[in-house]
Amino acid sequence: MLQGHQSWAFQNRPVITGVATVVGPEEGAGPLGDDFDIVHGDMILAQDSWEKAERQLMDEAAKLAVENAGLTKEKLQFYVGGDLMNQIISSTFAARTLAIPYIGIFGACSTSMEGLAVASMLTDAGYANDVMAGTCSHNCTTEKQFRYPTEYGSQKPPTAQYTVTGAGAAVVSRHGKGPVVTGATIGRVVDMGIKDPFNMGAAMAPAAVDTMQAHFKDFDREPGYYDLIVTGDLAKVGYDIANELLIKHKIPIHQTTYNDCGLMIYDREKQPVIAGGSGCGCSAVVTYGHILKKLIKGDYRKVLIIATGALLSPLSFQQGESIPCIAHAVAIESGVN
Repeated sequence: MLQGHQSWAFQNRPVITGVATVVGPEEGAGPLGDDFDIVHGDMILAQDSWEKAERQLMDEAAKLAVENAGLTKEKLQFYVGGDLMNQIISSTFAARTLAIPYIGIFGACSTSMEGLAVASMLTDAGYANDVMAGTCSHNCTTEKQFRYPTEYGSQKPPTAQYTVTGAGAAVVSRHGKGPVVTGATIGRVVDMGIKDPFNMGAAMAPAAVDTMQAHFKDFDREPGYYDLIVTGDLAKVGYDIANELLIKHKIPIHQTTYNDCGLMIYDREKQPVIAGGSGCGCSAVVTYGHILKKLIKGDYRKVLIIATGALLSPLSFQQGESIPCIAHAVAIESGVN
């Protein structure tokens, strides 16, 4: 049901019955490496293009998530997915393999929580029994499309982020055991006029804080309600800006632990990731691979995931447009439905 102005409260508490994460070598070498289901030793995955490798990541994550949910793909009513590639081709081609009804979405790097929110809405309202949400990204495909091909070897500024090579998928069900999705807040587009595609953190931070404020207002909560709040992929630059904005808007973020998936997935001191992680796969693999395991173990009871996305395209950048951004939040609790 509608909660406040831009949020949904899921009264039937949809259950995340199965998840899977598949990542590349840098992600496997990071501090969360042991939490991922499959870690590939190279970036090409025995494919003949980076784009096909990204698709392979999504195929593997989707297949394993269904297995971990104790289902077959024929039991799924819908697959909700998207990614960064032109016309969300990685998710679309994965949907071709799944051969189930497909809802394609695009929220850039916020797609992970956008998909989880839509999947939860479908099951909560009784429009489906089992729905998969999934997304993926690949460092080389993203660099090739939005910046410069990896082979070009361009030097990155300190504000640049390193796109995560990974895919995450979750099966959301009306019944079952696992963490439950209790609510979601759908963000609005925020554009602060930033045009630098190498400074995504600064562009996205205001959208993250805007959605966080809306969530607290709609649900009449403070940050301390949650054991953990994480943003999607602001990395070092955006995370610092977000903290400044939270102080400016008098949001008592000190009541809880606040972190960012782009900072959690890599060791910035030891890995060549510049400001930290980004990409559709960033919040997906950190949430489904690490945070949900903490919820299942009881280390956390309530978490809020705010995935952020920069809604630029190569075309808009080439035409000198600024970078509109968005953030979607999903509240997840441990427990059995």
